[in-house]
Amino acid sequence: MSTSAMPAGAIGPGLRIAIVTHVVDRNDGQGRVNHEIVVAALAAGCEVTLLASHVAAQWRAHPHVRWVRVSAGGWPTALLRYQVFAARSAWWLMGRRHGFDILHVNGFITWARADVNTAHFVHGGWLRSPHYPFTLRGGPYSGYQLLYTRINAWLEGHAFRRARAVVAVSPRIAGELAQIGVDAGRIETIANGVDTAEFRPGNGDRAGFGLPPGVPLLLFAGDLRTPRKNLDTVLAALALGPDNVALAVAGQAQGSPYPRMAAELGLARRVHFLGHVSAMPALMRCCDVLVFPSRYEPMGLVVLEAMASGLAVITARTTGASGLVPDAAGVVLADPDDAAALAGAIRACTAEPQRTRCMGAAARAAMLPRGWAAMGEQYLALYRRLSSTEQENRPPDARHRMASGGAAEATR
Repeated sequence: MSTSAMPAGAIGPGLRIAIVTHVVDRNDGQGRVNHEIVVAALAAGCEVTLLASHVAAQWRAHPHVRWVRVSAGGWPTALLRYQVFAARSAWWLMGRRHGFDILHVNGFITWARADVNTAHFVHGGWLRSPHYPFTLRGGPYSGYQLLYTRINAWLEGHAFRRARAVVAVSPRIAGELAQIGVDAGRIETIANGVDTAEFRPGNGDRAGFGLPPGVPLLLFAGDLRTPRKNLDTVLAALALGPDNVALAVAGQAQGSPYPRMAAELGLARRVHFLGHVSAMPALMRCCDVLVFPSRYEPMGLVVLEAMASGLAVITARTTGASGLVPDAAGVVLADPDDAAALAGAIRACTAEPQRTRCMGAAARAAMLPRGWAAMGEQYLALYRRLSSTEQENRPPDARHRMASGGAAEATR
């Protein structure tokens, strides 16, 4: 682990916040949430320490941000790497914990006890899902995934129950937290935000992405290494018609079964595998409808980004963000694996261009109040409330030691 330099005496008037996460960067899903929390915290005069493997360049040079690099590379399997990260971050925090007003973590990521723990994913919920695909009989990969999920479910439950407050990123997650024994009085629901300036309607350049002009264009975006995102049902629905609709797939397809599946279904000319796409806002402006019937999705930031971009949305109740999709903005399926129902939804959303545009406008309107700044303010309000309660519960002499000793420790 290494620590970037921070000038001595740089303690600001706000809270001293430590955030433990793997990535803090606007180009990463969970990393974007933490990135925006840092933006809000700095605007409020707070000092921020980031225990992470990677942070955006702007935070490495910021005078009020300290990056403690926690490396876990070189270990085989994600399960071992996450355990190494958890141990190293907890070791660094040991003896330094009193230097922070708020310790904010994300799921099971450290053995240190947190003030705030944000639940972006609940492995116990995924394990209980009727769509969970992994068993011991499915071979080594399936067995490893089952072991990975079970261990993480136990570790997450332990971390969530120890935190003073647990933030659910959707009502779905709030319900799953209650199911695993987290006290309902400690659960806060703060939905992820969306950049409504970056993700906005407009005329897209389909030719730049190699996409066909003049046809209704669906978008699927997600990790193609897992069946959880459910591209197989999307392809099955596309094969049922209508046959004038094309599909753009954003995600690394190498090693996945989906290009071959598309070819076997006779869809090779209608399905366009784009690989990893860094210019998602530009791609979304090329498309008409997002199709995202994930079998299990705690939130689904791509749904919010597509709605902000003015796309109609087809998703499923198993996606946390489905509760934010107005009836006028798209279709929410009861069963993510019902290919016939999905095909019907595709027809409904693409048959009339004017209706598609109206659905996209309704989607955009629903996202305008949900910017990242609003989300950041909700986290800051929670931080202040917890910090105030902690201060009130401390004896006077302990408050004095915290104010003097903590400031010195935070600059080391």
